[in-house]
Amino acid sequence: MLQGLYSAAAGMAAQQQRIDAVANDVANVSTAGYKGTKIAFRDLAYREVPTGQGVRAGAGAAVMDAGRTHRPGSIETTGQPLDIAIEGDGYLEVVRPDGRVGLTRQGALRLDSEGRLVTVTGDVLRPPIRLPRGVELSSVSIAPDGRVTAAGRLVGRIRLVDVPAPDGLVPIGDSVFVPTAASGPVRAATGTIRQGALERSNVDMADAMVDLMEAQRAYALASRAIQTQDRLMEIANGVKR
Repeated sequence: MLQGLYSAAAGMAAQQQRIDAVANDVANVSTAGYKGTKIAFRDLAYREVPTGQGVRAGAGAAVMDAGRTHRPGSIETTGQPLDIAIEGDGYLEVVRPDGRVGLTRQGALRLDSEGRLVTVTGDVLRPPIRLPRGVELSSVSIAPDGRVTAAGRLVGRIRLVDVPAPDGLVPIGDSVFVPTAASGPVRAATGTIRQGALERSNVDMADAMVDLMEAQRAYALASRAIQTQDRLMEIANGVKR
């Protein structure tokens, strides 16, 4: 009897985590370069029931983070000279404030106090690119191959990188991912850069709302299962007395 309560409670916890993940996707639908979350489920502690017929029983399911969907989002023209969108495969390589190297497709670039190109969260491009002091942003040109010129002078090149298995990248926040053994080593990418544009989130609102309704319905069913189990236990205790 208690096994049913444990399974239903595990189901409620799993669906709550799924709701939280979808809600986070919806909240970031307007975040440039954001990649939607993929959710999977796994069985919990199943064991063989001593019936001799290979029947297994367990305690329900749990959510596991299956990574992010790395399909590209739509590209929106902004007209801002430091906004860039990546067309095709590739990521910008950045250095986080804590020193970690990450990959991102968030292309809303800015200048820091030292004149370096950084993302909106302050991550410095790798290799760093510094614009001459006092240069007009309207004179900055970024070619499809990443070459950056300011007032006709070459100041650096934005490098695009990729990994063999993007699903192995681990998100660390701010639309930044870090390579792992599962993703493989960083290598040169084949994508190109479009200046004056941004890649939007790849979250599809219609799909997200469907997932949210499914998770809410499943949560409600698991809650009803707990209520039913509680009622059965109440009846069994009444009969026992």
